[in-house]
Amino acid sequence: MTNHTKNIAILGSTGSIGTQTLEVVRNNSNLFRAFLLTAHSNADLLINQAIEFEPEYAIICDQSKYQEVKAALAHLPVKVLAGHQAIIDTVTHPDIAIVLTAMVGFAGLEPTIAAIKAGKDIALANKETLVVAGELITGLAKQHGVKILPVDSEHSAIFQCLAGEEANPIEKLIITASGGPFRGRNVDFLANVTREDALKHPNWVMGAKITIDSASLMNKGLEVIEAKWLFGVEADQVEVIVHPQSIVHSLVQFRDGSIKAQMGLPDMKLPIQYALTYPHRIQTNFKRFNFTDYPNLTFEKPDLDTFRNLSLAFAALKQGGNMPCIINAANEVAVAGFLNHTIGFLAMSNVIEECMQQINYIAQPTLSDYLNTDKETRIFAQNLIQQLPLKAIQL
Repeated sequence: MTNHTKNIAILGSTGSIGTQTLEVVRNNSNLFRAFLLTAHSNADLLINQAIEFEPEYAIICDQSKYQEVKAALAHLPVKVLAGHQAIIDTVTHPDIAIVLTAMVGFAGLEPTIAAIKAGKDIALANKETLVVAGELITGLAKQHGVKILPVDSEHSAIFQCLAGEEANPIEKLIITASGGPFRGRNVDFLANVTREDALKHPNWVMGAKITIDSASLMNKGLEVIEAKWLFGVEADQVEVIVHPQSIVHSLVQFRDGSIKAQMGLPDMKLPIQYALTYPHRIQTNFKRFNFTDYPNLTFEKPDLDTFRNLSLAFAALKQGGNMPCIINAANEVAVAGFLNHTIGFLAMSNVIEECMQQINYIAQPTLSDYLNTDKETRIFAQNLIQQLPLKAIQL
């Protein structure tokens, strides 16, 4: 290991972002070392990753898989731990330079807070962290002199467009959306879509939860909320535009009317790598974009009447407080319900809206308020799904 090797903690190493981060590490082993790998319950893949990369630590959240992982790695100098608390504790290790947070959902919040308090830069792929507790996270990052480097392709695009523009205020952020697999479809069509239909994304390969979020446009709603905290803008300064080709990853408009865009073929390894090497760019063998292969780049307004989740997210952002935390928790439960064939596709918006109306609103929440809101919302949303018949909740 050279002095230039950067030790990376990859939280969620077995997911889509985590495995692509390890591809970047594999291709740049002179620059990066996977120091900490964590998985929720995918013991087999975590074991294989630990055998290849020999991290200092491998953590499996599912404690029932601990003995299996420990036994499989017994011949290696890898410290095997189990449980969510182990991640929170280990992420503060003094040898870690940057923490890439790719855990799914609310689970990423507490490890991210622990890492920031320990002075670690954050490569943020877990958008829910800023959706739930944006004010808290950005305040802590400022207090501890920590950089939050966006990994989402849209936020990375904005981040790249803002390089060198520090003195110039943002007039508007334009976040692009592919439109997902149901772009152009109406409510009658969506009433009957299946889990399998929704998991077929036209441009990106992602985990199940984020793919469903993309199909419902909730993913874009979460990105709008995240953008407020990452870039210090208000709700009316963020616009969403549907761009089916996913070549323009997002744009920034400045007060003179000039617009900057970041473009390229859809490949998450580029924003991952940029976050890990910032402010430098390093050579890659990624496939290059050719304009003549894409003679028509098209843009259209999102259909907010059919895809209600996006308008619900804008409403939550405008209200602020713990409302984004409420929609995040409600959405996680609703998506799980849809993936488990418990509720229909359109019912997800009904569950989220009902939670927004019924859960106690807190204008200036603390961390314990966020944790309680998340718990309360999940219980309420779960009960809602169980109480209402499938037909009633879908219509």
